[in-house]
Amino acid sequence: MTLENQCYSPYQVTQQNPNQPIHLLSYPFAWNNLIFSTNPPQKFLKIALFVKKWPQKSHAGGLERHALTLHLALAKRGHELHIFTSNSSFQKYSFTNLHFHFSKPTPAGYLDQALVWEQFQAQNSSIKPFDIVHTESVGLRHTRSKYVTNNLVVTWHGIAYETIHSDIIQELLRSPQEPKTNALSERVMKVVEEVKFFQNYAHHVATSDHAGDILKRVYMIPEERVHTILNGVDQEVFKPNISKGEEFKKKHGLLDSKSLVIGLAGRLVKDKGHPLMFEALKQIHAENITFQEGCIFLIAGDGPWAARYRDLGSNVKVLGPLEQVELASFYNAIDIFLNPTMRAQGLDHTLLEAMLSGKPVMATRLASIVGSVIVGTEIGYTFSPTVTSLKKAIYELWIGGREVLERQGHISRQRGLQLFTATKMVAAYERLFLCISSANYGDHFCQYQPSGD
Repeated sequence: MTLENQCYSPYQVTQQNPNQPIHLLSYPFAWNNLIFSTNPPQKFLKIALFVKKWPQKSHAGGLERHALTLHLALAKRGHELHIFTSNSSFQKYSFTNLHFHFSKPTPAGYLDQALVWEQFQAQNSSIKPFDIVHTESVGLRHTRSKYVTNNLVVTWHGIAYETIHSDIIQELLRSPQEPKTNALSERVMKVVEEVKFFQNYAHHVATSDHAGDILKRVYMIPEERVHTILNGVDQEVFKPNISKGEEFKKKHGLLDSKSLVIGLAGRLVKDKGHPLMFEALKQIHAENITFQEGCIFLIAGDGPWAARYRDLGSNVKVLGPLEQVELASFYNAIDIFLNPTMRAQGLDHTLLEAMLSGKPVMATRLASIVGSVIVGTEIGYTFSPTVTSLKKAIYELWIGGREVLERQGHISRQRGLQLFTATKMVAAYERLFLCISSANYGDHFCQYQPSGD
């Protein structure tokens, strides 16, 4: 085998020369694979964050939850955070190093770029300029980002190139009665636009391995400016707890311990795959009465498809949206978590929460999911976004039974602890920020020692 054809895993790269430092800005894999010190940081940073909306409890989307988890943790670690956002109605925090700068959103719901830029410049020209400027997606648009040079970091939670897969799925599932859209042709032009303006951001963080590859190959961003840091969730909240699971099942009338409990969570809308999920369940119920008697579907969330699910019968229970603590108990009450999403973007937090709770997962066979999360059958199941493929996967988990699911759940949790904890994510971002903020890229913050950082 020639050198060009060889593929190396993160483990192999760090083990080939265990005493040879790695320059982090050139590291080709997810930084979550590396082990960074949890000791107090050697340097405290002044960080600016641009985020369209600061989250409100259980109403937050993935981008907002990422912003909350990451930046509260950075504040707890002693860094000075200035958050430029449009939402002012949320809980107050006791941190003296956490500062919010509010503005009225535009009619389209985005940050008012002229106003937030003025706020940013006022803070940047004060006693100390910002060491790092971080934007969650286009919180800081490219028209302004081009004026921030080497210390700007953007985290992409979705890019147009990934969404083309979603557009193809939607077109294939479109009924003859639905009008044809121009989504696909418009999306291609959106990719072209992104390839052009993405260059106005100095450093890019991809939240999945697949997105990182696309940014390098398709968007042609130099490799030393693209860094993959997988999403992480709070491992102190999402963890195995048998008693909490039993309490949750009792509360919601799930008394038959012999029945497998399949869980879904999130917004019950079209692009999350619920038309597909509904049709698959409807067909299974019509053709297999034994399955109906042996499986319960527990659905946490709300949306247009909630009423339709309730019409399927007593073994489908819709709980409505849950607060974080209730959601943690929900994961402990189920035997497997199923995510039928049709959105080919990023890493859905619900999959990671379920994995850390010790549950196997099932999801649509999308590039980011199979590339970073469900990397093998030992962790769970994947399916193509068709009713036939989804039904086949559901029948497979049912036939395998609880013993197989428990074994998969154990392996799933181990992978979650290795890659998807908030601690791993925060440590990686902190090290990236420390590295980039260094005047000289030869600074020791950019050097990683595999044998013990």
